[in-house]
Amino acid sequence: MTEPTVLLQSAPNDTTPTNMDWVRRVLTSRVYDVAIETDLQPAPQLSARLGNTVLLKREDQQPVFSFKLRGAYNKMAQLSAEEQARGVITASAGNHAQGVAFSAQKLGVRAVIVMPVTTPEIKVRACRARGAEVVLFGDSFSDAEAHAYELQRELGLTFVHPYDDPDVIAGQGTVGLELLSQVKADAYTVFIPVGGGGLIAGVAAFLKALKPNVRIVGVEPDDSDAMTRSVRAGERVRLDTVGLFVDGVAVKMVGEHTFNLARQYVDDWVTVSTDEVCAAIKDVYDDARAVMEPAGALSVAGLKKYARQHKLEGETLVALTCGANMNFDRLRHVAERAEIGEQREAILAVTIPERAGAFKAFCTALGVRQITEFNYRYAPRNEARIFVGVQLGHPDQRPELVAALEGQGYPVTDLTEDELAKVHVRHMVGGRAPEAQDERLYSFDFPERPGALLAFLTQLQSRWNISLFHYRNHGSAHGRVLAGIQVPDAELPDFLASVEALGYPAHDMSQNAAYKLFLK
Repeated sequence: MTEPTVLLQSAPNDTTPTNMDWVRRVLTSRVYDVAIETDLQPAPQLSARLGNTVLLKREDQQPVFSFKLRGAYNKMAQLSAEEQARGVITASAGNHAQGVAFSAQKLGVRAVIVMPVTTPEIKVRACRARGAEVVLFGDSFSDAEAHAYELQRELGLTFVHPYDDPDVIAGQGTVGLELLSQVKADAYTVFIPVGGGGLIAGVAAFLKALKPNVRIVGVEPDDSDAMTRSVRAGERVRLDTVGLFVDGVAVKMVGEHTFNLARQYVDDWVTVSTDEVCAAIKDVYDDARAVMEPAGALSVAGLKKYARQHKLEGETLVALTCGANMNFDRLRHVAERAEIGEQREAILAVTIPERAGAFKAFCTALGVRQITEFNYRYAPRNEARIFVGVQLGHPDQRPELVAALEGQGYPVTDLTEDELAKVHVRHMVGGRAPEAQDERLYSFDFPERPGALLAFLTQLQSRWNISLFHYRNHGSAHGRVLAGIQVPDAELPDFLASVEALGYPAHDMSQNAAYKLFLK
């Protein structure tokens, strides 16, 4: 990710609520016309592994399968009769949209929801089924939001912000109200997922006012950490790009209200990887038999990492599982990455002799360790490179495994942390192409919608030969392409200009270790 742009922090306006104002707002929020008090469920397997009491606050149990209903309804229920008669509008690609649609149906209010054209059809249908008018516009949330504000001015509707609105923040804060009576421990730590910051702002402001010994830890993906960076900088920052996987919290800039509350009331921050989120989805399933969306398991991933980093023992740890609007076709990606996220699998590139009996000798060197993946293709050379996954009993075994293989004469490259290897190369192992001269390797992210791949190929200039190509749909709003393109040195400036003109995030991966080992 490129470095963020720092924005000067504007001072809160005179209407910014004080600490006790937030308590009053939470206590008087009108959420229970539609929302339910969700369960605080023990996670026995996770508790035993971590040596702490782990509790899951199951916000995925709400009628729209996420906490967003609380804030949306509280805002809309407190509109004046005139405002309700005119109707509301919002921009969202997911859970907030469904919260607004549900609330509008309950209140009999017109709702216009602007969504990116990349929004999965399941979410579009869910909003329309509740009577909302869905407008598809742009490839990103930013495009949709800008169009929503244009429509707001044109139609005279009230904008219901996904997070940076006092009534929305207070509605989300009712999660803290429930924790106050549900958690029996006197002191405990609450792990809260963070996107724009509405949930953590509301819960933290409420709990810190009434139970100041409760610790609040915010959790963000390491590729969408706008709030963590903002708090550390002392002012709001805007990220140039955000991650693709944990799309429910992929926000480039946090809210003004939410930033001020977070830096005042949140005790600590932790960021986690895609693999760690996938492992957390599996953890919740093992303990609760519920499938979280990536953002829904984000707090669990943060809880696990934080507990291990800080060597917590015997404490009460609460994770807010905030949503379960998971696209079914994303599960294969989650399953692939969960074992790596829990550090129960090592992904290695190993060089073995290209001769009969070499496979057997390698497996003998592994001993009783379970092989989870094995990719190889014959090439007429003295040595062969294999892509192999090996199951681990615990994280410390990975360096031990590498050292043991190297000790037996096998050259090993550890690819466990190599994103290119895990997303693309593991599906492409099949031979190298030294005859592909002047090959430049690039990864591209583009909006995932019907015809998107064809549009991408059409925009990519045909003057340069494509020598390698891999695309795989992971069920998210963005597609990932890996492309090898033959470009002579003299034409490199023209090629780079062409890549920039595509308008898609592009990354030069020509020096990637997995590419050099298996494909170059």
